[in-house]
Amino acid sequence: MKKLKVVSLFAGAGGMDKGFVDAGFDIVWANDIDKDAVETYKVNIGDHIKQKDISKVDNEEIPDDIDVIIGGFPCQGFSVANTKRNMKDKRNFLYKEMLRIIEDKKPKFFLAENVKGILSMEKGRVIEMIENDFNELGYEVKVKLLNAADFGVPQARERVFIMGNNVDKENVFPEETHADLLKANPIEELFLEGKQQYVTTEEAIGHLSDVKLRDLPFKHHGETIQNHIAYTNVSEKFFARKYKVDQADICDYLKEWRKKAGISVKKIDELFGYRHTAGHWFRKDNNSGSIPKPEDWWGLKELLGFDDKYDKQVTEFVEKEIVFEQSLRITNWDRPSDTITATGPEIHVNKKRRLSVRECAILQTFPNDYIFQGSLNSQYRQVGNAVPVLLAKKIAECIKTQIHRAELVTK
Repeated sequence: MKKLKVVSLFAGAGGMDKGFVDAGFDIVWANDIDKDAVETYKVNIGDHIKQKDISKVDNEEIPDDIDVIIGGFPCQGFSVANTKRNMKDKRNFLYKEMLRIIEDKKPKFFLAENVKGILSMEKGRVIEMIENDFNELGYEVKVKLLNAADFGVPQARERVFIMGNNVDKENVFPEETHADLLKANPIEELFLEGKQQYVTTEEAIGHLSDVKLRDLPFKHHGETIQNHIAYTNVSEKFFARKYKVDQADICDYLKEWRKKAGISVKKIDELFGYRHTAGHWFRKDNNSGSIPKPEDWWGLKELLGFDDKYDKQVTEFVEKEIVFEQSLRITNWDRPSDTITATGPEIHVNKKRRLSVRECAILQTFPNDYIFQGSLNSQYRQVGNAVPVLLAKKIAECIKTQIHRAELVTK
């Protein structure tokens, strides 16, 4: 049977794509803006991915006759972990690029993924707007919150999936296969018949607990293990500014002295060797404004000639206790892990190090031979941003079944 063709947008390191490949689909074109993620994708899935800003991709660059379009449009603006989220954040509207391409290519199905926070953003208006936009293109849309642990992934990870089709078929999601059977009461057990117990963190990565960290591939119980590297700093300290600093005050101050000096932001970019990035020092908007790092502050001081008013507030740092409990989470061992994030790998149960990139990847159900490219930070980010491969595969199988049923009806 001919393979169904897929275009992948915001593909990242390829978690969703790998799931669709495992389900028998053919990814014919993919896109992401992140250089390391694209390199990871090329090594593991194929060189059909293009590194480019999606807003600069013309419809003509993308193949026609596509069966499915998939994509996890960036979640930074939507995430419940991001207290600055709002409808003015331009990242929140990158789904419009996905909408544009779907309107042009008219795939039979599409699948979009995002964080749980999208459901409550602007009191539900955002998800309603997204659903309506796809409806207007002639797609029947279904929005569903799924927990990856319910499908055999060793990780409690709740994500929103938006599925749509234009072939008059129901948008079917996979049935849950796993549950916490150990905590179920007799009545709950009646509804959980046939389900398996959650896959625990220990079951998934326990075999690597005592394995020495190493960057190079190595054999372990007959399997090649890649990217078994991790942060070994589990300190409860971090460095923070000694004094409270008001970003808006610093912004006004810098704008005043820039005006006095008669120097444009563009000129500052050139002098600092940036590519138009200095502008955020002169913006009050909490979503994009920022306070200069000490080294940048001294450079601005020399350039603009301002006084010593804020020198201490901006440049003096002290060691402080970590405030955020999440950054010190110790991995659950006897149940699915907490959500693997792009920035905060948990501390291993041995309390000697963070989870390694490979351990995080296993908890995201990437195969052991899936190689991640880039710095340690970049690898953690790629893994944390991915869709669990196993969950993607199960959703892909549902979509494939619906497409084949639709084709049988039209024959």
